Amino acid sequence: MLRYVYNELPADEQHEVEDALLHDPALAVACADLLLAQRTLDHLARAPRSATTATILQYASTFMR
Repeated sequence: MLRYVYNELPADEQHEVEDALLHDPALAVACADLLLAQRTLDHLARAPRSATTATILQYASTFMR
């Protein structure tokens, strides 16, 4: 199901999943939940906080001394 959500299935397998979604309401609900989770996660911030970056850079500058 995850490969379907991320469009990673070959065309024949994608059609099989879509057919299953049409005939299995529980599977369709699970797929909808995964799609919602995917969209929610895709919108999260992906950059570290400035303080985290500063701490890493400070550590790196003293590491080999």
